Amino acid sequence: MNVKEAQLSTVTAPDRATSGGRHRHRTAPVPPKKGRSYDDVPRWQIYVPLGVYLLFTLIPFYWMLLFAFRPAGSTSLVPWPLTFDHFDKVWNERSFAIFFQNSLLVGVASMLMTTVVALAGGYALARFNFKVKQGFMLALLCSQFIPGALMLVPLFQIFANLKMINSLGSVIIAETVFQLPLTMILISGFIKNVPYSLEEAAWVDGCGRFRAFCAVVLPLLRPGLIAVGSFAFVHSWNHFLFALMFLSDQDKQTIPVGLATLMGADSVDLGALAAGGVVAAVPVVIVFAFIQKWLVTGFSAGAVKG
Repeated sequence: MNVKEAQLSTVTAPDRATSGGRHRHRTAPVPPKKGRSYDDVPRWQIYVPLGVYLLFTLIPFYWMLLFAFRPAGSTSLVPWPLTFDHFDKVWNERSFAIFFQNSLLVGVASMLMTTVVALAGGYALARFNFKVKQGFMLALLCSQFIPGALMLVPLFQIFANLKMINSLGSVIIAETVFQLPLTMILISGFIKNVPYSLEEAAWVDGCGRFRAFCAVVLPLLRPGLIAVGSFAFVHSWNHFLFALMFLSDQDKQTIPVGLATLMGADSVDLGALAAGGVVAAVPVVIVFAFIQKWLVTGFSAGAVKG
């Protein structure tokens, strides 16, 4: 037997049949666990922090509902018996019906204007290459570091020259300008995730660029548009500064300014203030209750490159 045959016999010896004609089966070594999995974490380490966070989140809402539905002068921690006197006071005596209509008009109009303009700008940023594209994107990002208070003086001067002071149009335009940069960046990310080949296929079938965009790209952008549109509406609904500075007549004010009028210099009507807060929060809660599934889908669509 030469050296090569001896080596082969040495290697294959453990694999030969053992006594009784049975073969030895080798099992692969089990790799050690590198870390704790989700199932290994005790449930209390998950539920206790979430419970504490939920408690701190819900207590202010319960406190607001308590003062809104509790009779005046009561100190009970349970709003019983329920009363709607505070809502009647703010809705009829404090002109919250007019404030609600003005806020709704400003929110819907600014949402539509922001979405339409950002959709056109986002498509240009996503599909076209031009020399100042990177500089324009940088300018959009840098504009987010400018606080809204610094925009008051130039916007007020512009609206004064256009004779738009004390008009809801001035607030709508200001809200649109303030929200447009971030919305445009987000929508451009959504459009980049739509394959360009889909538009090319529509062009081959005879569609123009605009028709191909409306028929192919726009339906795929629905989750993203709902997400950015909802945040534009909520921001306009809750914004206080522009309405305070550009509107002077009471019948032109919005809900945030109306809430500020409920706080006097010497006393505060907590019941009316809480009722006004509930009125202001109801539309926002309804919006997010109906579009919550679109929010997750929309923002996750722009988070990764498709």
